[in-house]
Amino acid sequence: MTQLHIDKLSVNTTDKTVVSGVSLRIRSGEMHVLMGKNGSGKSSLLNAIMGHPNYKVTDGSILLDEKDITELPTEKKAQAGIFLSLQHLPEIAGVTLTNFLFRAHKSINPESTVTPLDFYKEMDAKAKEFGIDPTFLRKHLNSGLSGGEKKQSEVLQLLALEPKFAFLDEIDSGVDVDALKRLFAVIETLRKKGVGFLLVTHYSKILDHITPDHVHVMKDGKIILSGGHELVEKISKEGFETLV
Repeated sequence: MTQLHIDKLSVNTTDKTVVSGVSLRIRSGEMHVLMGKNGSGKSSLLNAIMGHPNYKVTDGSILLDEKDITELPTEKKAQAGIFLSLQHLPEIAGVTLTNFLFRAHKSINPESTVTPLDFYKEMDAKAKEFGIDPTFLRKHLNSGLSGGEKKQSEVLQLLALEPKFAFLDEIDSGVDVDALKRLFAVIETLRKKGVGFLLVTHYSKILDHITPDHVHVMKDGKIILSGGHELVEKISKEGFETLV
């Protein structure tokens, strides 16, 4: 079974420590949910794992099937099967989503012989299967899209790349109820195929859409509590302060 082991990871920005001694072990097909108040270090953890240059790992390691990938550049981590959905997505005019995804596919699968046209047809079929507007594939990457539409664009990227592990930073934020159903239908399908997930959310009703295997709460850069899906219910009723 494929696993990603984040072992006692500490992370600094230019002026402070934002993650301190965090350990997580995510296995194929598992759904981990990461919760906590704003500024607790959730996004910093994801960015550091993916190799964002503004976040320096000062201690600990990131192991993919026992191989240390801590110092790999971002593109190499992506090629190894790590996917990050950012909280704030960049807009790239002039590059269609299909062109972007095809190039990403070829980068990760250099031996692939699929043609651009066949790739587009495959993605068009996947979009329709999950009720996602296939015209996203012809639009410029995130350009002129609403927040909810950008999230659906990210879901199409997930479908195209089928990574080993996906880190989703508030992918459920600003998304209407119908789009949420489509989003989590994709996540559940990929989860059954063996993709492991770490989902950052403030959405207390997440249990309406998916049952996580593990829930973790962060505060001041540390994981202060871990448990099952019942932890989400407790947070929904009592808030974060009762957990301290």
